[in-house]
Amino acid sequence: MMRILLVEDDRDTARHVGNGLMEAGHIVDHADNGDVGLALAQTEPYDVLIIDRMLPGCDGTAIVERLRQSENFTPILILSALGDVADRVSGLRAGGDDYLPKPFAFEELLARLDALVRRGDRSHTETQLQVADLEMDVLARQVKRAGKIIALQPREFRLLEYLIRHSGQVVTRTMLLENVWDYHFDPQTNVIDVHISRLRSKIDRGFSHTLLNTVRGSGYILREPE
Repeated sequence: MMRILLVEDDRDTARHVGNGLMEAGHIVDHADNGDVGLALAQTEPYDVLIIDRMLPGCDGTAIVERLRQSENFTPILILSALGDVADRVSGLRAGGDDYLPKPFAFEELLARLDALVRRGDRSHTETQLQVADLEMDVLARQVKRAGKIIALQPREFRLLEYLIRHSGQVVTRTMLLENVWDYHFDPQTNVIDVHISRLRSKIDRGFSHTLLNTVRGSGYILREPE
């Protein structure tokens, strides 16, 4: 059972999604405008947020940005009738964890929510990880490079942790989809490329050596500079 906040101003969509989620055994709070949705997200504990892109009051992208700026890292699924690549990219760059264009099948929405909150058995004996001058404290959820603290969103943290634990190895898109996104199929989105780009800008930009590299046609590799 998940506690879910649905921020959606379209009554039919809100009714359809809300009823479906409750029938699936989840607890759903609904806000029909951005201001109320932001207030609830900031004050109540939720397992996942579903936020429409276009809302009266504070729009969906602004909600996501303000939550991330206040270090609220609850997983967020963005819903939107704006389904172009540029729209999806802007939503993910604002801090969204996934993006589902309208219209959508409820079964896909439910699967994406499950994937966002499911962590599975990801216990490891090592909690202090390091590649070159990049350090990760898994328990403290802290990342540093050359002593500088790097702020990462939850999905970015999971992505980097997976890359560090497989440092020196080429990591494919399929591996990332299955182990970081929990997708066992290719959803045909550029979600990985967007998150890799965002992660690379945080851990490599401004430093003397690049650690995260693209292996054209194969995937990505995190390794110490030669």
